[in-house]
Amino acid sequence: QVQLVESGGGLVQPGGSLRLSCAASGNIFRLDVMGWYRQAPGKQRDKVASITSGGSTAYADSVKGRFTISRDNAKNTVYLQMNSLKPEDTAVYYCNADGLYNDRYRNRFDSWGQGTQVTVSS
Repeated sequence: QVQLVESGGGLVQPGGSLRLSCAASGNIFRLDVMGWYRQAPGKQRDKVASITSGGSTAYADSVKGRFTISRDNAKNTVYLQMNSLKPEDTAVYYCNADGLYNDRYRNRFDSWGQGTQVTVSS
């Protein structure tokens, strides 16, 4: 089993900043891509940003220039720095990670965190 625990969500005014963290733990041999997704009420879950173990990043067009994803491989942790927040960024943010289990066959896993609420409102 692999557990992802998110933190850092909350209420912020438009134009403000928040930093989300997600720590992975469990039976991990290797962590590959880590990413953040978000889901607003009544909408599908969309990808926000992702980062490979080598540091290559990708962003949704809606957050480019405002959000920055980073990771600490030694701590199995991924971060999402969110600046210039807008009301439309309001959503539950989910952490995702894939990689290999530390088991006999090195099976792949694809795990999700429980989600953290981000609300942007004045």
